[in-house]
Amino acid sequence: MSGPEEHIDPAEAMKRELADNLADLELYRMPFGRYKTRKLHTLPYEYLHWFVEKQDGFPSGRLGELMEFVYHIKASGSEEIFARLGRT
Repeated sequence: MSGPEEHIDPAEAMKRELADNLADLELYRMPFGRYKTRKLHTLPYEYLHWFVEKQDGFPSGRLGELMEFVYHIKASGSEEIFARLGRT
């Protein structure tokens, strides 16, 4: 017999994911290319869009996940979410 099912609140899960992404954006920097060492949330939209158009897309792993997150935020015009993050 198993215990009671754990209820997962979708809103709480989304808040947690957003908080995790923003915390990681404070740490992650672009490790290669033209924008090497820049914080991911400061990358130009056009550069991120270039990855979308590439056949292999964003890099794999957490770096690619964060780049894709930043891309979608910028594409939706919601960049104010990055206001509390440092620029350098």
